[in-house]
Amino acid sequence: MPSINKKTSSPRTGRSTRRRGRPAPELIFGDLWEFDPAPETADPRLQPRYDLFINGQFVRPRSGKYFDSINPANERKLAEIALAGSADVDAAYAAAQDAFQSTWSRMPGRERAKYLFRIARLLQDRAREFAVAETLDGGKPIKESRDFDVPMAAAHFFYHAGWADKLEYVAPGRQLAPLGVVGQVIPWNFPLLMLAWKVAPALATGNTVVLKPAETTSITALKFAGILQDAGLPPGVVNFVCGAGETGAAVMAHPVAAKVAFTGSTEVGKAIMRSLAGTEKKMTMELGGKAANIVFDDAPLDQAVEGIVNGIFFNQGHVCCAGSRLLVHEPIAERVLAKLKLRLNVLRVGDPMDKNTDIGAINSKPQLEKIRRLVASGVKEGAEMFQPPCRLPAQGYYFRPTLFSGVTMSHRIAREEIFGPVLSILTFRTVDEAIEKANNTAYGLSAGVWTDKGSRILKLSTALKAGVVWANTYNRFDPSSPFGGYKESGFGREGGRHGLLDYTRLAPV
Repeated sequence: MPSINKKTSSPRTGRSTRRRGRPAPELIFGDLWEFDPAPETADPRLQPRYDLFINGQFVRPRSGKYFDSINPANERKLAEIALAGSADVDAAYAAAQDAFQSTWSRMPGRERAKYLFRIARLLQDRAREFAVAETLDGGKPIKESRDFDVPMAAAHFFYHAGWADKLEYVAPGRQLAPLGVVGQVIPWNFPLLMLAWKVAPALATGNTVVLKPAETTSITALKFAGILQDAGLPPGVVNFVCGAGETGAAVMAHPVAAKVAFTGSTEVGKAIMRSLAGTEKKMTMELGGKAANIVFDDAPLDQAVEGIVNGIFFNQGHVCCAGSRLLVHEPIAERVLAKLKLRLNVLRVGDPMDKNTDIGAINSKPQLEKIRRLVASGVKEGAEMFQPPCRLPAQGYYFRPTLFSGVTMSHRIAREEIFGPVLSILTFRTVDEAIEKANNTAYGLSAGVWTDKGSRILKLSTALKAGVVWANTYNRFDPSSPFGGYKESGFGREGGRHGLLDYTRLAPV
């Protein structure tokens, strides 16, 4: 609830205002009532130290080494995470191989489904606990972890549990067989959800898994290992090894892996592909993105502005498919820019654990420094920057939501993936120009179209070189809908029938 009868200074203007339940007449739109803090109070049940999860048990790393997991909101240590070396990765693959040959691949689909359903229900039961752990470890607002990440992770397990005993219908006329042991590496932006995207289809199709979470966000993966134990999953079916690039390379290059699945940067994805060239491993890659959100002059502008904000600011730009390039029809460019500035003025930046917060903390100090460098390049190259005058917390990794107008395709901020709450605004005059500018990128993960004309939506859905094209919405996901990219955004799909097929070997019936 807002504070009542409390004299204070506006955090945006510094003016003294007496609050009596309604704004003083002299306040302009954009000033904020300061809400009392509304912290999430659920206990995340964090442990001071997490070991590796191999063969159904938590085990110490062979080297005895651990690294710190830092809360980006206040720079304090949350826990120590075991650092896996090559010997630990070997042990994880040996356990997964044994589980595949002796248990999991031989189990009827209806039995595998029971485990997946159980995992989904246990995750729902502990949803608030996992949401808090995700926010503490990653920095995203609690309302995003609570309302999207954890429910969608559970939904993926429910969805793939439904497929486990119906695999003969995935590809009629063909017989599906599991591949074997799958090596998986996931990023820091959606740690639990990316885990679900990869583990659920692998298990539903009879594969076993060795997965490495991002080094800055390993906690929810290791907490999830406890759910696997509670669900009674056979030992070795899923194994978690933690570490940085060296550990990830060992997981991707291991000779036992029949398939590797990677979500992360394009540069690392290219390196993985080069290292696996000439092998028989199957690969799926979800890499970088520089999505275009295209707004035409007949679009519902207020709805479009909310979609734009949702597509880049509410998730802090920490999504590969974030709509970080806004292409606006020239006749409405000034109106859209004005509406966006007003909207940014009322976004709340601060403690991710506060339910009032819209934009939380950047995941790590190196990522924050990268955002700062790219924003500085936008200013240096002549784009016009707007940032709301919000006050950032003294501790932690925070960055103001940022708009750049007057951007051209020659600007670095229009070409390079920023992975932060930064929006570049370009204009266009014709449909063909919008398509050309949207496709003028090395990436092709997603795009958005805002217009009242169904024919225009259909035209752009085929003309845009993107794996997903949203129409009059943005960042909407469903486990039954395949997701993936083109060009340097990767290949293969996750979700739906297409995602299942990428974890199977097809043969004639």
